[in-house]
Amino acid sequence: MSRSAHPAGPRHADVLPEGHYTAPPADLNALDPKVWAQTVTRTDTGEVSVGGIDVTTLAEEFGTPAYFVDETDFRARARAWRTAFGHDADVFYAGKAFLSRAIVRWLHEEGLNLDVCSGGELSTALSAGMPADRIAFHGNNKSTGEIQRAIEAGVGRIVLDSFQEIVRVAHIAQSLGKRQRVQIRVTVGVEAHTHEFIATAHEDQKFGIPLAGGQAAEAVRRALQLEGLELIGIHSHIGSQIFDTSGFEVAAHRVVGLLKDIRDEHGVELPEIDLGGGLGIAYTSDDDPREPHEIAKALTEIVQRECESAKLRMPRISVEPGRAIVGPTAFTLYEVGTIKPLDGLRTYVSVDGGMSDNIRTALYDAEYSVALVSRTSDAQPMLVRVVGKHCESGDIVVKDAFLPSDLAPGDLIAVPATGAYCRSMASNYNHALRPPVVAVREGEARVIVRRETEEDLLRLDVG
Repeated sequence: MSRSAHPAGPRHADVLPEGHYTAPPADLNALDPKVWAQTVTRTDTGEVSVGGIDVTTLAEEFGTPAYFVDETDFRARARAWRTAFGHDADVFYAGKAFLSRAIVRWLHEEGLNLDVCSGGELSTALSAGMPADRIAFHGNNKSTGEIQRAIEAGVGRIVLDSFQEIVRVAHIAQSLGKRQRVQIRVTVGVEAHTHEFIATAHEDQKFGIPLAGGQAAEAVRRALQLEGLELIGIHSHIGSQIFDTSGFEVAAHRVVGLLKDIRDEHGVELPEIDLGGGLGIAYTSDDDPREPHEIAKALTEIVQRECESAKLRMPRISVEPGRAIVGPTAFTLYEVGTIKPLDGLRTYVSVDGGMSDNIRTALYDAEYSVALVSRTSDAQPMLVRVVGKHCESGDIVVKDAFLPSDLAPGDLIAVPATGAYCRSMASNYNHALRPPVVAVREGEARVIVRRETEEDLLRLDVG
C-alpha cells in the first residue's frame, strides 16, 4: 500500500462549530474500548485485529467494505443482559437492529428471546430455530398474512398497535381456533432525549395507542371482550439512543397507572409490562452508556416502587435491547480512495462504501468515530470528513474526525459501533452491492451474510 503523504487540511476543529470534535485526540493510534468491540486491539506491527485476525488479512479474504462482528463480544453482551434481569424478567433482542440466522442461533444459545417486526424477520427467526413461543411480533401495520403466519407459528405475543389491529388479530386467531397472547402498545407522552425521528412515545407519531383521552383504556376494554385474545400486558417504548432512565420513570408511572385503572374497572391485574428498548451505546468517546446491570436495577426499582404505590402485584418485566447488544460488537472496514484537501476547511477522505452501507449519518445526523487500522502513524492530525462514493452530497459516513496527515489511498480505516442499523438499513443506491457480514471469533472468520453480487442485482431486474 502507498504511504506517500499529501497536503494536510486544517488541524483544529474550532473552525467548524457544528462539528462534534473541538480538538484532536492525544493519540490517534489509541482505540477507545468504549467504542470498539471487546477483542479489537492493535498488534505489535501496528495493525488492528479482531478475534485474533488482523484487518489486512480480513480485507484480503473478504474485501471491503465489509462489516466484521466480534462474536465473543456479542455473546458476552447478550449474556450480560440475560444475567442482569435474571429469571423473573424477559429480554427480547430487537431484531430490527440487525438480524441473520447466525444471530438468531447465538441469541437462542445465550437464552434470549427475539422481537421481530415483519414477516421477513419472522421467517428468519423461525428458519434458524428460534422457538416460536420466545418470539414477540411488533409493527404498526401488520398485514393479515403476517398476522396469520405468526399465530399459526405460535408466537409468544403479538403487540397490538391500533384499534383496527385489535379486531384483526382477534378475528384471525378465532378463525384458526386459537387464543393469541397479546400486549397493547401505548404511547405515554414521554419524549426521550433523542433525535426527532426516533422518539417514539409522544402522541404525534405512528406507533401505539395514546393514553391521552382514555384511548388506551378503551383499547383494553375491547381486547378483554374478544375471545380470540388473551391480554397479558401493556407495552411502552419511549425512544432510542437513551442514556438515562428518567424517561422510563415517567413512562412506568403512567403505565402502572393504567394497570391500576384496569384492575379497578375490570378486576384484572395484567401480569406483564414491557418497557421497550432504546438504551444508547457509545459511538464516540463522549458517549457514556450505562451497563446492563445498572439498567436492570434501575428499571426494576422504578416499576416496583410504582406498583407498591398503586398496591399492585409486581408484573413480569420485559425489555428489548437491540442496538445495546449488537451495536458495539461490529465495525465497518473501508479502503481509502480519493483524498481531497480543502484549504481552510477540512480534508475529504473518500472510501469504497458510504450511505448505502451506513445511512444513519445522513438520516439522523448521527456521529461516529474512525481510525486508521492498517498501520500506526506519528504524523500530525488532520481534520477530515469521511465520505462515500455515491452521487449524493449528503453521502457522509463520519462528519468530523481526526486522522493522520499522512493518510494515503490504499490505507484501511474502520468505523466502530456499526453493528446496529447499518447492514439492516443498507441499500443498493447507485446499484451498490451490500457488504458482507463476517463473524470473527478466536482466530476464525466466517461469512454469515454474504456480499451481494451483480448477478443478484440483475436477477431481480426482469424487464
